[in-house]
Order: sequence, then C-alpha cells, then structure tokens
Amino acid sequence: MNFNNDSMYHIGLRPSDSARAAIICGDPGRVEKIARLMDEPKFVASKREYTTWSAKVDGERVLVVSHGIGGPSTAICIEELHMIGVDTLIRVGTCGGMNMEVKTGDLVIAQAAIRAEGTSREYLPVEYPAVADFGVTMALREAAITANRPNHVGVVHCKDSFYGQHSPERMPVCDELASKWKAWLRGGCLASEMETAALFTVSATLEMHAGCVLRAVWNQERVNAGITDPDDGDELSAARCAILAVKSLLK
Repeated sequence: MNFNNDSMYHIGLRPSDSARAAIICGDPGRVEKIARLMDEPKFVASKREYTTWSAKVDGERVLVVSHGIGGPSTAICIEELHMIGVDTLIRVGTCGGMNMEVKTGDLVIAQAAIRAEGTSREYLPVEYPAVADFGVTMALREAAITANRPNHVGVVHCKDSFYGQHSPERMPVCDELASKWKAWLRGGCLASEMETAALFTVSATLEMHAGCVLRAVWNQERVNAGITDPDDGDELSAARCAILAVKSLLK
C-alpha cells in the first residue's frame, strides 16, 4: 500500500497534517483537554479509536493523538504517525503503582518496560530491551522537577490483560502470573500499564525518539498494606509535564 499521498488507513491523517512531535494518549476523550493546554488548539480528525487535535508550543505545531488501549492499536498509531513525518513521541497515560514508594498522583517516567505483552515480539526478539530515548526521558525528568511534581524514573511493567493483573486468581495461569509479579516487584519495577513496551520497541524499529510519563492512579501494593493515599485529582499533571518536555525538545 502506498501511503505517500493518501490519508492513513487507521488514524485518518495526511502528510500535510504532520508535526515534528506528537503527544499520544490512550483515551480519545483526553485529547482535546491536552491540546487546550497549548496555544491554538484545533480539531484535526477522528477515526476509530484515533482522535487527533493540533496545537502550538512556542509557535511550532504539535499533534495530540489517542492510541486506544493496548499494544496493537498503539503500534498502528506510531507506524502511521511515522509515515506522515512525526519524529518524536511522548506517551501520556495512567498506571498502577507497584513499588511502595509510588503514591497516588505521583508521576512515573518510564525509562524501560518489561515486555510481558505480545505486540513488541512482532517487532524485535524478546532479548532486545524496550527502552526510552535518553534525551526525551531527561526532558521529562527536568519537566517534572520544574513543575514540582513527585516523580520516579525507572522500569514499568507492560501487559496485555488488565484483569490478569487485577483478578489473577480467576485465570488458569494464576500461578505463573503471581510468580512473575513477585519477580517484577523484587526487581524494583515502579508501576504497571499496557502500552509502553510497544511504544519503545516500535519507535526503536522506526528510529523515532520516544518517551513516556504516567500518572499513578493508585498502588495496589500500598492498598494491600493498608495504606491510603490522598488523590489530588489532577488528571492532566502528566500532560503538563509532557508539554514542558516538548517545549524543551523543540528548541
């Protein structure tokens, strides 16, 4: 298929819609909210789970695009953004804390991802690590510090089954799930989510620059220990961090 002059089959964008950088998120309903944190927000397209707005940071165009839930839809989004000319990606999302230091509302900047999912295996062998771009990661870290947000940088767990994590006892492979969960915890994994392994491996394959910042919505290990954390309800804290990072990167 030749996509050079046509709109992308899934995301509905054309090369004329492109920008150097894109902020991507899972929820289509969050795209407009993120775009409106920048200048000149404008609706671009909506197709399937992919909603796109554009905005400007210091006069330069940035796309905000939803990628849906899980690795397959995320990989398609990244592939087609690359086809229209996007070079740098920052995923903004949510996660469940795993490490006891991660509290509700904290930001988790993913330096690498555990590839406990399937999409990344169709891009690179399992021995190849899912790792963020160093420059993007540093920009996110500096942005979180500038914004005075509690933050953690490290490894996140990426899986395909949400309920495999939250109700593992229902699954025939419950023993395997529990054993690996303990291993991830002992290895210092910060949090769990569903898209970052695909983000990092697909971006590496396409030679794109990718990073990820997540807001912890809770921490089941802290809950299991009887610890309750207050939630400031700021659902856009990770997005603001990403925008500050984009501003730095575009310079």
